[in-house]
Amino acid sequence: MNEMTPIKTTIKDWETDQEVRWCPGCGDYAILKAVQRTLPEIGADPAKTVFVSGIGCSSRFPYYMETYGFHTIHGRAPAVATGVKLANPDLDVWIITGDGDALSIGGNHTMHLLRRNLDCQVLLFNNEIYGLTKGQYSPTSRVGTRSPSTPFGSLDRPARPCAFALGSGARFVARGIDVHKNLPKVLKAAHAHKGTGFIEIFQNCIVYNDDVFAPFTAKPNAAANQLWVEHGEPLLFDGGTKGLTMDVAHLTLKVVDVVDGDWKAAGVIVHDQTNRGLAHMLVEMPQVGFPVALGVLYDDPAPTYESAVVEQNRAASEGKVGDLQKLLAKGQTWQVEKEPHVI
Repeated sequence: MNEMTPIKTTIKDWETDQEVRWCPGCGDYAILKAVQRTLPEIGADPAKTVFVSGIGCSSRFPYYMETYGFHTIHGRAPAVATGVKLANPDLDVWIITGDGDALSIGGNHTMHLLRRNLDCQVLLFNNEIYGLTKGQYSPTSRVGTRSPSTPFGSLDRPARPCAFALGSGARFVARGIDVHKNLPKVLKAAHAHKGTGFIEIFQNCIVYNDDVFAPFTAKPNAAANQLWVEHGEPLLFDGGTKGLTMDVAHLTLKVVDVVDGDWKAAGVIVHDQTNRGLAHMLVEMPQVGFPVALGVLYDDPAPTYESAVVEQNRAASEGKVGDLQKLLAKGQTWQVEKEPHVI
């Protein structure tokens, strides 16, 4: 497999002639622009880039990218993307999916993609609702969510996409926000990772679940409730006045105050993106009293699935000459000597 040769493009080279059609104010617009801005900056080649989507609002994405694309069936984007990557490992494959598409009907496919570690990027748009089918509750909807399918409030405990990814063996797990300026940085990190880069993107559904993330995404709340992690940097938030330390007795994280910027004295720990245990704690932090961890939570590369398949095929075929006739005659064969009697 060849490394991608950077080429020079502009955002216009990634835009199609299709009218972008989502609800006015939908977070999908911001994510689309973030991707279209990011690809020129990483030197991606439209002729070697493929976007694969399932079913849902987010799955219109391939129509708006001037690349190859597949709009597939509900939950099966990972399976199609795997076939694309195995057929041509030199392609740069991006999977676009939603919380319902990836974690409900597609949960099985998503799990196997992550454990196999196919070299691709997965952008999971999480709006905690089924938007395309008019607002039913989804696997990530919170307890109490009222919807056409849960008129008295959802009783299900919500799935956490990043916890699911870590539990499935993902080697790269990150979070971003649809309209945040840091999203392109997270996209670049996922692309640089060799293996499956899983990104949960908090995306606002303005029609059916508006402002569900406002407690940490709204500007007045952002500083006190967003923790953007950086490898090798202390886990600080709220302008550096608060941080996370380890509660050794309970093996959990806890919030501490930082006085005069002395985070070491406060016991604030440093982020290690290769530490899977720490990543689990960051994604499982309670919603009350703790910030939301964002950025690259876990990044620890391992051999990719398609590289192993290519090597296995090479080893199996080494020193051998293909003989189709011999293959067809292998095993039990018989020859029909005359026409069968027809009644």
